[in-house]
Amino acid sequence: MDSNTILSPMSFLTIIPVPRSINTDLSIVAKNMHWFPIIGALIGTVVGIFAYVISFYLTGYLVGFLVTAVTLLITGMHHADALADFADGLMAKGGREVKRRIMSEPALGTAGTLSLILYVIGLIIAIATFNSALKLFFSIITAEIIAKYVMVIEAGKCTSAWEGFSSPFTKAMKDKRKIAYASIFTVATIVILSGFIGLIALGVGLIIATIVNIVSSRTFGGITGDAFGASNEITRLSSLLVLSQLIL
Repeated sequence: MDSNTILSPMSFLTIIPVPRSINTDLSIVAKNMHWFPIIGALIGTVVGIFAYVISFYLTGYLVGFLVTAVTLLITGMHHADALADFADGLMAKGGREVKRRIMSEPALGTAGTLSLILYVIGLIIAIATFNSALKLFFSIITAEIIAKYVMVIEAGKCTSAWEGFSSPFTKAMKDKRKIAYASIFTVATIVILSGFIGLIALGVGLIIATIVNIVSSRTFGGITGDAFGASNEITRLSSLLVLSQLIL
């Protein structure tokens, strides 16, 4: 395992700086996509420690707001932007080329703006619902692992809508061994952190990812980079909601 194995996907998924010697080319990131769940665990640990500490001094929605802000900050709002673009593309009237053009425009439309507002509100509420700092810590890590894992599964199962951002990932993840590595790490870590409830959250996340795949395929002709990002954000939210309601 060389340094690119972990650090190239880390540079892609976070704003954490990596040495200049690390190859951050998209093809290298895609080749190492099966390590996304490990990066998710690292992101979750950083955010989880922050949430755990401030939970001793603050409560409720203020904790939810600050943890949500840190989550978006450390991930560079990369996939949150994808969620907004995906929503705009879905709601755009016209054929696939029109929808593709709308998704690539820098300006947000009504659908994209509303999806971001609802997403952020959902995260704040989900995080504020936890009544234990330790449960919140483990749940944040679990949710982040699930969010990254579903993208690996999507890349392994789907074809790209067009030759573009998603293509290197869908090509690289057709290796069943890489899917197995990601799956073993994800399931084992989730069971350790959150037990059976964590597996329920994982199941819900996979169902959501399947729905996103179906919608993306019917709308755009396959999976897109924005669909990957949307799945990441929605499954993070769904996992935190499941964990906040079912963990005793």
